[in-house]
Amino acid sequence: MPPSVPDGGWGWMVVLAGFVQSALVFGVIRSFGVFFVEFVAYFRESSSTVSWVVSLGVAVLQFASPLGSALSARFGARPVVMAGGCLTTLGLLLASFSVTIVHLYLSIGVVAGLGWALVFTPSMATVSHYFERRRTLAMGLAVSGAGISSLLLSPIFQYLVDLYGWRGALLMVAGLSLNLVASGALLRPLAWERGQAWAGEAGASKRPGAQASPFALELLSHGPFMRYVLAFVLIDAGYFVPYAHLVAHAREVGCDEYQAAFIMAVAAMADMCGRICAGWLADSRVVFSLLLHHLTLWTILTGISLTLVPLGYSFSSLLTLGVFYGFFAGALVPLQFTSLVEIVGAGYVLGGIGLMHMLDSVGALLGTPFSGWLRDITGNYTASFITAGAFLLAGSFILVTLPNYFSCPRPSKTKVENTIGSPDHESFELRILPCGDLDQREPGTG
Repeated sequence: MPPSVPDGGWGWMVVLAGFVQSALVFGVIRSFGVFFVEFVAYFRESSSTVSWVVSLGVAVLQFASPLGSALSARFGARPVVMAGGCLTTLGLLLASFSVTIVHLYLSIGVVAGLGWALVFTPSMATVSHYFERRRTLAMGLAVSGAGISSLLLSPIFQYLVDLYGWRGALLMVAGLSLNLVASGALLRPLAWERGQAWAGEAGASKRPGAQASPFALELLSHGPFMRYVLAFVLIDAGYFVPYAHLVAHAREVGCDEYQAAFIMAVAAMADMCGRICAGWLADSRVVFSLLLHHLTLWTILTGISLTLVPLGYSFSSLLTLGVFYGFFAGALVPLQFTSLVEIVGAGYVLGGIGLMHMLDSVGALLGTPFSGWLRDITGNYTASFITAGAFLLAGSFILVTLPNYFSCPRPSKTKVENTIGSPDHESFELRILPCGDLDQREPGTG
């Protein structure tokens, strides 16, 4: 294995940093359901109007991801992530002084959302750079931070809101987010990322997987990548709905505030288990040979579990449904990033993640407010959850249209140069895994 891909070593510290960062980005986002109820009551706005607070934050996170990728490619992941941590803290701090809903849009949706974008994309790309054979497991461990933090943060946020009000609770969340700065310091760049020669051999000074442009705009003309993005536009339209509305739905069917928060906490624990189990299962290649097959399976199961949420009319039934949804939804996450390697190659992971997040921000932006609108016109969340599940099932149908999905050929150099040009033949090609082969082969190898 090339020395630039340690597949361990300091990479495990990078995984720890990714764990903390995903905990303080998506873990906080997923726990905002507690604040959602408080915002509706305080600002006296409709569910759809308040839904835009979280929706804008997620959308800006995704839409600004190419900026995080470009800055990381130029200055390195470490300073970019540390700057993002400072921005996130500032946004949440300003949110605690909000007097209108527009202030929340600007502070949480724009400022904190931009900070999250500068944190998440570079950190996930750094984890991908440090691992190859165990990439999906490492990614699963890194993103499992969102699950365990949701397990802890949902009831803690509820306690803080009861004790200090939502303003005081947001101040404490802002202080907690400063840990993003400390974790960002752990993202030590690899030798080739510092511009050093790779392996010291003649002709090997080219950085492996070098990108042709900072924003990887060549991918916009790559058909499989764009279909992959379209799938996640639909997936994201339904994926984030429970994080904004499951607590409110539980309260409507008779659960008290702590029971509702506990449902989200248990779902978060199941989510963490799902991310780790899916990473191990995908790397072992026991069931499927392609990561895309694993991704499709978890997407379908997540969609089905969402459509069943309206059947929960008691604390126990909602708790059971929350466990299933949490596990399936968690399993989907690491596959989103590692399956991208099979589509565009390892060299375009940084730009690909950023561009993908920007384009599928449409789904995150519109999905949650649309769910709130359905609740406003129907009087309950039944149509909201059924529609959210339908979005995920539609996304899974698009995944099966990707090249070689129903075949398992020998590795071949399927170039995409005819589509986007040939900036780097070795790093930018469709990666196809052979049947029964447990190793992901680098493009250009036999």
